[in-house]
Amino acid sequence: MKLSWRIILLWTLPALVIGFFLWQGTFSSAGGDLGRNTASTRMTYGRFLEYLDTGRVTAVDLYENGRTAIVEAVDPDLDNRLQRLRVDLPTNAPELIAKLRESEVTLDAHPPRKDGAIWGLLGNLVFPILLIAGLFFLFRRSSNIGGGPGQAMNFGKSRARFQMEAKTGVLFDDVAGVEEAKEELKEVVTFLKQPERFTAVGARIPKGALLVGPPGTGKTLLAKAIAGEAGVPFFSISGSEFVEMFVGVGASRVRDLFKKAKENAPCLIFIDEIDAVGRQRGAGIGGGNDEREQTLNQLLTEMDGFEGNTGIIIIAATNRPDVLDSALLRPGRFDRQVIVDAPDLKGRIGILEVHARNKKLAPEISIEVIARRTPGFTGADLANLLNEAAILTARRRKEAITMAEVNDAVDRVVAGMEGTPLVDSKSKRLIAYHEIGHAIVGTLLKDHDPVQKVTLIPRGQAQGLTWFTPSEEQGLITRAQLLARISGALGGRAAEEEVFGDAEVTTGAGGDLQQLTSIARQMVTRYGMSDLGSLSLEGQGGEVFLGGGLMSRAEYSEEIAFRIDEQVKRIAEHCHQEARQIIRENRMVIDRLVDLLIEKETIDGEEFRQIVAEYTHVPEKEQYVPQI
Repeated sequence: MKLSWRIILLWTLPALVIGFFLWQGTFSSAGGDLGRNTASTRMTYGRFLEYLDTGRVTAVDLYENGRTAIVEAVDPDLDNRLQRLRVDLPTNAPELIAKLRESEVTLDAHPPRKDGAIWGLLGNLVFPILLIAGLFFLFRRSSNIGGGPGQAMNFGKSRARFQMEAKTGVLFDDVAGVEEAKEELKEVVTFLKQPERFTAVGARIPKGALLVGPPGTGKTLLAKAIAGEAGVPFFSISGSEFVEMFVGVGASRVRDLFKKAKENAPCLIFIDEIDAVGRQRGAGIGGGNDEREQTLNQLLTEMDGFEGNTGIIIIAATNRPDVLDSALLRPGRFDRQVIVDAPDLKGRIGILEVHARNKKLAPEISIEVIARRTPGFTGADLANLLNEAAILTARRRKEAITMAEVNDAVDRVVAGMEGTPLVDSKSKRLIAYHEIGHAIVGTLLKDHDPVQKVTLIPRGQAQGLTWFTPSEEQGLITRAQLLARISGALGGRAAEEEVFGDAEVTTGAGGDLQQLTSIARQMVTRYGMSDLGSLSLEGQGGEVFLGGGLMSRAEYSEEIAFRIDEQVKRIAEHCHQEARQIIRENRMVIDRLVDLLIEKETIDGEEFRQIVAEYTHVPEKEQYVPQI
């Protein structure tokens, strides 16, 4: 309400100023004797002289130093009634006064009043005063709200959030799935709490720790846990808050931040998304960014320069370590680089247990089963998964989360929202053959991941989906597994060709073809899994801003490029023929599975394998048993 009154007053000030000047003009024009004696009718100077010559003028009152006259005259057209007429007199007419005296006309002169000048002076003073007061009010209001022009003089001040004892509500017990990173950072906390344990043997406190990992793995959460455990002053800031459009502002903010940190040492500084300010210097099209580079130079100096900073530990987080300047990563600035990667099965179980503390789960819920279904999920993904399951439970008016809600939540997180089921038609049957083709090839290939579910329920852009779940935590992938994945991706296209013919092949395999082409090309150019031999012909790929230039230089000759394309094509054709052979040899079970899928719209993996086992041998696949 207070702010609304300010806005009203802000809009009222200009209206008050305009109204004041209108009132001043009206008063100055009507405030003297002329205003009180203004005639309603004007008369020209020539007609006034005619009236004067004919003796019709009886009295004349002069105003404004003789520039205006109020004339009393007899008008014969109005039965000789007396009228008061206003006449504008010329500036140079000295004979007029003599002529008025000769005609024995009553003449009176009225000097100008002084109040008009006073009001003009007041008006000239009031407007600047109101303008200055309004600007002062705007600056003060912006400063109170927390931004805008009120902080024009505070550009160089650090915007870091400061807490004498950070009460984040997060401790190391609340962080799961990153045990190695926790152990590294627990030592930092111990350094701050009991430095004598380390200084007694000559160890020095690390100056910085860089948390590196994909988005959502818990880097910021770890920083909150460090702040909650350490019990020392804590500064937190984002890398983007250093950089402004004005050169030198970021460097000034770095200086101010470390000045405050020195005053509160020992303390912690957390810089989130440090890649916003720590990118490699002197790279990019047309040179680097002067403001960012000056900010980075100041940050490097403050972290490990001539003076040094004793008792200040810097924790930084990024998911782009490849773009950081090498001077920032060296020991002495960031002594430790802590990898915070996606959790394994044991880590996912721990994360799910943490996020399930405030969730009401049904007795049949198995945290281990959920963890097995979610390979590659980060901590943020798992938290979102349980939250989506809780939302679905509330929407369905259930009292506790069941596996049905968890499975639907996994599908929604991975593939998108559930669409309207397809009507029974030729298109639905074609999609069913496509999905069964993926599933049957993946099931009958020994090195392929087992099928978890086949469904015709649309999700996102997909009209149908076949889910595969890895049987183990895969770190290294064999050549046989890569070839099996390519064959499985081609299973849908192979089923369309074998069942409906080449003329009825659809665009549904577009995403599958992109996936298998990428896998086959990496097998040839990066992993040495082709007839070209054990050669790595392509790197990870660089960025233009890293100074690599606009055009990437070819790392091999045109002859090698031709042979690469030939090898990629050979791998794809081999896997395509293998998939078509599996479809041909198992046409009977495929038809049965398609009819069942159209009827039920979803077949789970165990039922799928049981039906396939009735017609052919299903190869044994290793089941991963975690050590928990």
